[in-house]
Amino acid sequence: MRSLLLGTTLLVAGTLGALAQAPEATAPGTAPVPAAPATLANDLRPTFVAQNPTDMVTSKLVGLTIQNGANETIGEIADVVLDEKSTVKSWVVGVGGFLGIGTKYVAIDPSALKLSRTNDTTLKATIDTNKDQLRAAPEYIYLGKAKTDAKTDANTKPAEPAKAP
Repeated sequence: MRSLLLGTTLLVAGTLGALAQAPEATAPGTAPVPAAPATLANDLRPTFVAQNPTDMVTSKLVGLTIQNGANETIGEIADVVLDEKSTVKSWVVGVGGFLGIGTKYVAIDPSALKLSRTNDTTLKATIDTNKDQLRAAPEYIYLGKAKTDAKTDANTKPAEPAKAP
């Protein structure tokens, strides 16, 4: 009997805790109101924002094909580089290659790449250049990922000569 009473008490306490955390009901047809960007308020807790229909998220930008004025596909967005102020410093574009093999990465100034919406769900990236100009551009090397030649690689040691017995 005692365990039944204890179990019922715990069940009621758990239900009341869950009800206390339930979100407030909103009137039907009322959309959430976007807030200001997340910042630290005076009480040092972050505030949050809702996504706007005009917002572009990087998960939809990375992998997006880039076309030139002649509607030729000349590459795709491989990465986004942000500066210390969290603004876009450059777009890293993959050009050439096949299935990721032999792809060259170049950094494009943000003003050179134009992003637009073709409809509510589709983005389009265009640039005023061609594949040959992108292939001739300096390669973007990620910090700590510099390519090394086998002859100059510090981790590669030449074969040691055999010692005489």
